[in-house]
Amino acid sequence: MTGTSPLDGVRFAFGTLTVFPVRVTRWDREAARAGMLCAPPAGLAVGAAAAAVGLVLLLLGAGAPLAAVAGVAVPAVLTRGLHLDGLADTADGLGSGKPAEDALRIMKQSDIGPFGVITLVLVLLAQVAALAQAYEASWARGACAAVVSATVARLALTLAARAGVPAARPEGLGAAVAGVVPVRAALGAAAAVTAVAAVAAGALLGADEAARTALAVLLPLAAAEALLRHCTRRFGGVTGDVFGGLAETAATMSLLVLALG
Repeated sequence: MTGTSPLDGVRFAFGTLTVFPVRVTRWDREAARAGMLCAPPAGLAVGAAAAAVGLVLLLLGAGAPLAAVAGVAVPAVLTRGLHLDGLADTADGLGSGKPAEDALRIMKQSDIGPFGVITLVLVLLAQVAALAQAYEASWARGACAAVVSATVARLALTLAARAGVPAARPEGLGAAVAGVVPVRAALGAAAAVTAVAAVAAGALLGADEAARTALAVLLPLAAAEALLRHCTRRFGGVTGDVFGGLAETAATMSLLVLALG
């Protein structure tokens, strides 16, 4: 099947990465390529929803901590918790210290081991604490942090799906999207998101925030890339769980960068 339309990519991205009622009509490699390039807009939608809920709570008199909890809970709900589950499974696989085949088997099990539980607790605490600090600074900074972190999380998936990154298994979502995005297109997406985020933050929060927001895109991508390389060495490639782990790693790092300083 050839001739992928932009809508095919949008359907693939929203249908696989969110719970929004979008029906995926194509699962071929061309649709997957377009879909992974559309992952950042899907993240933007998730982040906007998280920011909206947080702002409503602030308007109703809730404090920054509760707004932050909502800002972390909404993305989890809108992704069916798949990224958090992937993070936990990846932590269990890496923490097992076992050969690739055994580690992948551990990651496929339905239960969560001690490494996964510890990682989930620490990551969620870090996300809530960082987002709460952003909301305490101002409602605009908190909303910006929610949107940027969710977008960067999906941008990390675009980069992880670039050509040259193999799949660890022959089946699953990881295999469906592994290596589908041309390197130049992935780098172009990263540059575009960085520029748009910096300009938007500068317009909303002041010129001084443009550089911080650019770092809140680039540093999380570097952290996700380090994890991607480690997982590729350990497992022989990427899986759907690894993609989830990359997304949560990028989101957490983005929130930390925006909270510090």
